[in-house]
Amino acid sequence: MFDLPDSWVWDYWFADDGEHYHLFFLYASRALHDPEARHYRASIGHAVSTDLVEWTQVADALVRSDAPAFDELATWTGSVVRHPDGTWFMFYTGATLAPDGQNVQRIGYATSPDLFTWTKAGGPVLEAKEPWYEKLSSGAWHDEAFRDPWVFADPDGNGWHMLITARAPEGPVDGRGVIGHAWSADLRTWELREPLSAPSVEGFGQLEVLQAEIVDGRPVVIFSCLKEQSTDSRRAAAAGTWAVPAESLVGPFDIDAAYPLTDERLYVGRLLQRRSDGEWLLFAFRNIGEDGQFVGGVTDPMPVRWDGGRLVRHEAVAVSA
Repeated sequence: MFDLPDSWVWDYWFADDGEHYHLFFLYASRALHDPEARHYRASIGHAVSTDLVEWTQVADALVRSDAPAFDELATWTGSVVRHPDGTWFMFYTGATLAPDGQNVQRIGYATSPDLFTWTKAGGPVLEAKEPWYEKLSSGAWHDEAFRDPWVFADPDGNGWHMLITARAPEGPVDGRGVIGHAWSADLRTWELREPLSAPSVEGFGQLEVLQAEIVDGRPVVIFSCLKEQSTDSRRAAAAGTWAVPAESLVGPFDIDAAYPLTDERLYVGRLLQRRSDGEWLLFAFRNIGEDGQFVGGVTDPMPVRWDGGRLVRHEAVAVSA
């Protein structure tokens, strides 16, 4: 697993350059004492591995910008893809504070020739806009949720898609979480589109850290949401990461069909296909310990498989990559 003795580690994402696996992760110093304070002190760290078990930390990827900037408060979760010309793109969330102290999230990107040295593009390329997405001015939620970009190439070769943690402007307050959507022809300029899911009375307040993959021939989307941020019908599951069967990587997605993939001890599930044998693996960060307190740190990989129509994980044991 990946841990830092002096820092909390939580949300993370991967890139594979064909030789090394790259782990990008949010972290903040334990000197803050309160783990809830970590969110406004987050930087994006970087580690590399050849086996997905042993990791070597290298220089950080990104830190927040000097004010005024859309990421002046913190740099949050994202994803990495490679353009056909060889340039790596990291899409990430930039957070800033509104005058009332609530945070507003927008999406920007940085580029790199080698995954080690990153250059920010400047301002944001996407932000929440009506009529499809809830704004802070609605007063319905504790922030303007528009973050965690998951970017992937269109399956038919028509540009790129981005899935976004977002909220609809209507519906039950705890069920307004939707899969936001944007499209790009070149990864640099983005067109905001309507969400790929709908709010629901059996839904979630937010669908954090979305990821869509085709696992052993079947499309699936995963996300994370804790019980206190979901509708009443979902709270009894006390889940961390959820999975939704899908017909394609671009939906539409029926969030009512979501089922638990992990309990609340493991959060922000991520799927990654092992290069050596093609097996799909699940990772997560350790969220709640036996004492009920936040833990942090990314787990070792856990194999997953289909059991009927559901993706499930094997026993949570370490595997060699």
